[in-house]
Amino acid sequence: MKRLLLATFLVLAPLAASAQDVNAYNQALAAFNAGQLDAAAPRFFELSAKAADEEVRAKSEYYLAQTFARKDMPVSALVTYAQIVNAGPSHPNYLQALEGLVDVQQKLNEQNLVPNILDKAYTPEVRDRWVKLPKEVLARINYMVGTISQRRGRFEEARALLEAVPPDSRVYARARYLLGVVLADPHFPGRPAEADTLDAAALAAFRGALDAKGPQIAHDEVKQLALLGMGRLHYGRHEYPPAISSYEAVPRYGRFWDQALFENGFARFQGEDFGGALGSLQALHAPQFEGAFQPESWILKATVYYYSCLFDEVKTTLAAYDTLYEPMAKQLEPFAGEELDLLSAYNLVAAENRRLPGPIYLWIRDNERIQDVMRMIAQVDAEKRMANELGVWRGTGLVPETVSSLEQVRGTLMQIGGRFAKSRLQEAAQNLRTFADQAEIIRVQTALDEKDLLLAGVDQKALLKSQSIYRPKMPGASWNYWKFQGEFWRDEIGYYQYTLKRGCPAKLQGK
Repeated sequence: MKRLLLATFLVLAPLAASAQDVNAYNQALAAFNAGQLDAAAPRFFELSAKAADEEVRAKSEYYLAQTFARKDMPVSALVTYAQIVNAGPSHPNYLQALEGLVDVQQKLNEQNLVPNILDKAYTPEVRDRWVKLPKEVLARINYMVGTISQRRGRFEEARALLEAVPPDSRVYARARYLLGVVLADPHFPGRPAEADTLDAAALAAFRGALDAKGPQIAHDEVKQLALLGMGRLHYGRHEYPPAISSYEAVPRYGRFWDQALFENGFARFQGEDFGGALGSLQALHAPQFEGAFQPESWILKATVYYYSCLFDEVKTTLAAYDTLYEPMAKQLEPFAGEELDLLSAYNLVAAENRRLPGPIYLWIRDNERIQDVMRMIAQVDAEKRMANELGVWRGTGLVPETVSSLEQVRGTLMQIGGRFAKSRLQEAAQNLRTFADQAEIIRVQTALDEKDLLLAGVDQKALLKSQSIYRPKMPGASWNYWKFQGEFWRDEIGYYQYTLKRGCPAKLQGK
């Protein structure tokens, strides 16, 4: 009899445990549905970690992520959704977790962690399953994985993913812009043999970003980027008039207007509109852009004067460059070496400090990806405080596990931010070295040309005095002309046009 009772117990015990798990899960789910999130979260956590029933564990893990999302703890939700996605399609809530991951990415506007998680999960074995996702979710996934493919030089894959984003998606404009970047990349397979075809496709993609209909994420900024992309493509093809038109279509005082002014200066210079090139640079050097890091703009300005044989102006411009950027180069030296660790690099730009030159500090901080890291770390810290301070959760296993996961995310973000900050610091230092060398070359060549003119008996002062300066051609009947008198008026910046004399004798006029 005892043996029979023991056998019965051994058979029924698993069933009892399963029933217990199901009952606990139903209680947690009832609390979740009633909006009692503080009570639901610890229960789902315990079940996801300890339930004997595999289905209960899986469902509890998914609803724990859902609870975090509803509690406005999106990073904690991200971590939990990512665990499910990383487990693979065998998890019963795999597709729902993918959808949840995309939702929290949208909420956070996160550009590093989620795209990389999705890229890792995007294998040939799961692609057929992903088509079952809602259309907008799949579009966002294609876009995010496309961004990683583009960063890593997988251009054909990036093209296919970005072309798969439909026009009614909210990320369509972004996908079109990035597609244009991919197709215009000099390393895209098939260049240079198919350059014309690829360039035409890239222009069409940029126009698609400009013309996208319906609600689009950050469409104004995407339009500016698309115009820059079109300008760069035309410039690379030596098509300077359409390049200029694209650059000048970037809205005044938009986020990327200073970049458009700089690149427009190059396009006008290459198109031999020296006065227009100096006009763009005049706007860029206005007090409103005093904190901008644009060392190359001064080299371009000196180059324009050099090609006009205006040697005094060359010297003045290079002196201004030295005054602005030589101190920056010296101040930057201690932070631009390989010995700088990633944590220190991140901390240099994450908080206000006086150790970095101001323009370089702002140049790094203004980048979208470093802003993304700083925003995410702030959110991680807020969620850590929330988890530690919530009285209902104290004494449960949820708090240490959540805080530990958030600390790991924080560490990963610090590494990402540190790598990016270090790369930008080194890029800034290299740029300053390069442009200082170019300034010296222009300075030496200017001295040599002055000597040649002197030996040739050219009276440059008389040559310049014999020339007249005329008002620039007016773009239309509605325009007015105002002579610049050293004052920068907000409504005039961006509309400057120089008229130049030429100090070159006739035989050097083609210089």
